[in-house]
Amino acid sequence: MIAPADLEHCRDVIRTGSLSFHAASKLLPASVRDPALALYAFCRLADDEVDEGFEKGRAVIELQERLDLAYAGTPKNAPEDRAFAAIIAEFDMPRALPEALLEGLAWDAVERRYHTLSDVRMYSSRVASAVGAMMCVLMRVREPHALARACDLGVAMQLTNIARDVGEDARAGRIYLPLDWLEEEGIALDAFFAAPEASPEIRRMVRRLLSEARRLYIRSEAGIGALPVSARTGIFAARYIYEGIGGALRRNNHDSISFRARTTKAQKIKLIGKAGLRAAASIALPRSPVIFAKPLPEVAFLVDATASRNPVMPTRMEGLMEVMAVLRARELANGRTQGVAAE
Repeated sequence: MIAPADLEHCRDVIRTGSLSFHAASKLLPASVRDPALALYAFCRLADDEVDEGFEKGRAVIELQERLDLAYAGTPKNAPEDRAFAAIIAEFDMPRALPEALLEGLAWDAVERRYHTLSDVRMYSSRVASAVGAMMCVLMRVREPHALARACDLGVAMQLTNIARDVGEDARAGRIYLPLDWLEEEGIALDAFFAAPEASPEIRRMVRRLLSEARRLYIRSEAGIGALPVSARTGIFAARYIYEGIGGALRRNNHDSISFRARTTKAQKIKLIGKAGLRAAASIALPRSPVIFAKPLPEVAFLVDATASRNPVMPTRMEGLMEVMAVLRARELANGRTQGVAAE
């Protein structure tokens, strides 16, 4: 399905760029691991293009063009693109899922800010839960309740990322904490950007994010039992390793300004062992009723798009088209400004 050289390139990308996923991926069966590595490599490329580049708007526009080519079966001549096009063809990947990811990256490019926790979950659904839904597709799982729990896991992981990166984001002029939380704590955003510090107020917000993430981690476990038996250890490992980042933050009194939380190699090994035990136990356990909980409102569109095998969700397409129009207008204005400056 995926050319060996392209797959090896994707392995190298993940080996150096996503240590937590790389550790968990080793526990997946090859039938899931190889396309998952290719999927994460493409998503990582997309994220890096927007997060690290100077021309974020141009990067998102180019990513949409690359997505168009991949779905047309004529991918850009790059390993990640060729591998992703192979995944689209083999697994009938609903286009609404990578487009949701693209919309989240476009929100990053326009430096969107989020006023409520629900808004943060909306962002998380795009940049993380969309990937979780795509992972389900790679496992040939499209049952709505299992998809809803996979999306819970994606949101939990992204909330963990946000909690871990508060200081790094602030130093770059970014904020993903709900703005109404800052207002409640009496924190002026400009002052926080000028001098980020792990104040009691910021620590409380980090703790609140981690509490919400923990609730969703626990809820997500019911869905892992609906996955193929051979894939459960890897997904449990990803769940425990990511929550381990939150544990490191808790041990450091929720300071994510002067400290970047991570799990050590020894901790990863211990958590992988725990994942193996949970996966083995899940074979004999009855199905948890938690799996039937309604999806978060912010992720319901992903569940619907995947379960129905509907490649285009018109209402979501409108949201993507709107933010892409903003980016194209900015790029056009920048081009005109540069042209005037050159004259």
